[in-house]
Amino acid sequence: MDMTTEIAKSAARLGTRGWLILITLCGATFMTGLDYSIITVALPEIGRDLGFSSASALQWVATACLLPTAALMPLFGRASDMLGRRRLFMAGVTGFTLMSLVAALAPSPALLVAARAGQGVAAAMIGPTALALMTAAFPEGPRRTRALGVNGALLSLGFVIGTIGGGLITSGLNWRWTMLILFTIGSLVMLGAVTVVRETAGRTRTRLDVPGAILASAGLFALVYGISTGGDAGWGSAPTVATLLAAVVLLGSFLVVEARHAAPLVPLRLLRRPTVKWGMTIGLVTFGMCGGATLLLSIHMQDVLGYTPLQTGLGFLGEGVAALAAGTLAARLINARGTVATIVTGLTVQAAGTAAMVALPVHGGLVLLLATSATMGFGHVLTVVAAITTITSGLDEGDQGVAGSLAQMPTFVGAIGVAGLTAIAAARTEALAPSTTKALATLGGLHAAFLTAGAVALLGAVAGAALLRRTGTGRTAGHAAEESAEHSMAA
Repeated sequence: MDMTTEIAKSAARLGTRGWLILITLCGATFMTGLDYSIITVALPEIGRDLGFSSASALQWVATACLLPTAALMPLFGRASDMLGRRRLFMAGVTGFTLMSLVAALAPSPALLVAARAGQGVAAAMIGPTALALMTAAFPEGPRRTRALGVNGALLSLGFVIGTIGGGLITSGLNWRWTMLILFTIGSLVMLGAVTVVRETAGRTRTRLDVPGAILASAGLFALVYGISTGGDAGWGSAPTVATLLAAVVLLGSFLVVEARHAAPLVPLRLLRRPTVKWGMTIGLVTFGMCGGATLLLSIHMQDVLGYTPLQTGLGFLGEGVAALAAGTLAARLINARGTVATIVTGLTVQAAGTAAMVALPVHGGLVLLLATSATMGFGHVLTVVAAITTITSGLDEGDQGVAGSLAQMPTFVGAIGVAGLTAIAAARTEALAPSTTKALATLGGLHAAFLTAGAVALLGAVAGAALLRRTGTGRTAGHAAEESAEHSMAA
């Protein structure tokens, strides 16, 4: 048993070059995760400085980056297999870095929003290619699992650091420094990409599925746009309903076209694989419920407890530290118990932390806030790492680019969960408003949403265990990888 443990530990070591590659690729995903949160805290100052006409216009500073990322990720996932992953990764990092500098120097709202859209396009290149380069650079087994654990931790940590950093920067400097920081990180990532990252696979010679690319991009754009704007416009409003119906029609047409195309953008055989199908479902549950609960925690801290933006950012410190710890431990748990057990453990821990937020009070409760958010974040990262490992394992080398885009999609489509929890909180708050104070009514709505998020995560754990174990996925990157490492060491 000791010999097996030593072999597994040896197989999991990344080496100096491996760490340099991992730092470069994780630095790129950390940069994109940081971008989404660091700008959110700075929005009020941006509105005052550049003279945005309204709050809805100001919101496009965030939305303009999110929409192209979600819409174009499948296209760039397939394009990376055709053009070369390193080439597209470097193009994405270069574009993101330059657009960050343009955003930092933007003199008007129009140029800032355009630069943010450019960042979104570049992020759509970075997401799937970074993951595909990572899965190709580290063989399936303990080394890949460890690399994905570090990547998952830094992606979640990027959000927390962005929230804290955004508050610090806007308080001590000004919002333009948020973009200059991204420019600096992008420059360092580009240096690493040039010096240590190598192309990992030959390019495929198939032609691009243009109809599929158009339908997928338009459908995902409509879906994410409808979800992002539905809360403000009203879920029953004509624009929201029309946008969401258009998304359903476009994505349905995309599946029909893919079934008939000789070289589809997203091969349906991938979507039919139980590991991909259920791995994406688990990702949707964990991102939707954790993202929604995190947003509601921000509302709790600012609207109920009266925290400043900086204090709110510091309130997420427990979640960030827990995410980093979970990323470190995820590989060990997956190698010891398998992906299914890790998914069940992660979602159960996430459910417990989220449901315990029903005890958050109207005054004080800082220790409980840090403890519950840390528990939720810990379980979330365990689940994310195990889900991505499940999605990307057992695939042909030529499918890793597409698999990378599929593994990233729950991050954006998880906005469905955010919208749902926000609607539950708003409805409960409205029901309580006539009979209590504003703070207590808001808190009651938040409690209802937290309990719902915990219940959905727990149901996800139960369903994930049943569905994935039925496919024999439990040994993915776990015991089977350990045996593979043992056999290769013996040889």
